[in-house]
Amino acid sequence: MEPVAAESGGVDVLGIGNAIVDVVAYAEDRLLEQLDLVKGAMTLVDESRCEFLYRRMGPAHEVSGGSCANTMAALASLGGRAAYIGRVRDDQLGEVFGHDIRAAGVTFRSRPSTEGPSTARCLVFVTPDAQRTMATYLGACVELAPEDVDPELVRAAEITYLEGYLWDRPEAKAACRKAAAICHRAGRKLALTLSDPFCVDRWRGEFRELVTREVDILFANEAEITSLYEVADFDRALQEVRRHVHFAVLTRGARGSVVVRGEEVHVIDAVPPDRLLDTTGAGDLYAAGFLRGFTAGLDLGTCGRLGSLCAAEIIAQYGARAERPLRPLFDRVNGAGP
Repeated sequence: MEPVAAESGGVDVLGIGNAIVDVVAYAEDRLLEQLDLVKGAMTLVDESRCEFLYRRMGPAHEVSGGSCANTMAALASLGGRAAYIGRVRDDQLGEVFGHDIRAAGVTFRSRPSTEGPSTARCLVFVTPDAQRTMATYLGACVELAPEDVDPELVRAAEITYLEGYLWDRPEAKAACRKAAAICHRAGRKLALTLSDPFCVDRWRGEFRELVTREVDILFANEAEITSLYEVADFDRALQEVRRHVHFAVLTRGARGSVVVRGEEVHVIDAVPPDRLLDTTGAGDLYAAGFLRGFTAGLDLGTCGRLGSLCAAEIIAQYGARAERPLRPLFDRVNGAGP
């Protein structure tokens, strides 16, 4: 079944995040050494360094990425109605990003910038042992601003899903706050993914206030939630978060996930993948599965099970965009498939 675009009618989930294109090429270890890249790490670089590294890469292919965009693409593949807001430049990679996310069945109306930084990209060097070493240039996506928020899309969406990475820039933060206000005035739900423990470290106070006052659904992994509440273990973080947010979806890698809503707790086992190739995007795909189930009216435990199935699917392949349709996974948990 083809993904369901949301150009007309309602939207299940609207995502707002960093629009990034991954540029992927195979590389030998000695090239990483020559380029002074730390194997297996992600490093932020400026545009000149990015251009230098790109010139040294071997033959590459471009694949649209960005955490929130990956989630929206997967949600559409699951049969949901997804939309996305993110800033790109009117350049080649901007065209790649726009084409890919629309082709995935996601509504994407954001107009490309005609000036300023070029489209964000992540240069991914894949060594023979399947390790991914990344150099990321954030470019145009960090200039996301309140005027980029489409009030019509926010009001049409059952859930608006914000990427925590956006908190690092004042204008992007203002865009998130604008979307949150429109969302609540329309009687819709606001979701936030904490994105990264280092991001939580930078904005802990603001994130705590946001979680307590505005967020309806919080997504976080174990490192992020323990960082948010400055505690050493997951159980203590769980007790904290259940007092501050309507409900939280907490992932723990191979130990599965926990969904908590007040006194209600669902512990969901991880689904073993057919093969373990690349964990990139596992959290993004889990969120997509959960949100697809939630907007379809499934119970929280089943939503978590669908999230786990989606995560298992993506770590059995390279990259964070599913190579085959995910709708059969939804049909399976919804009782409509084998």
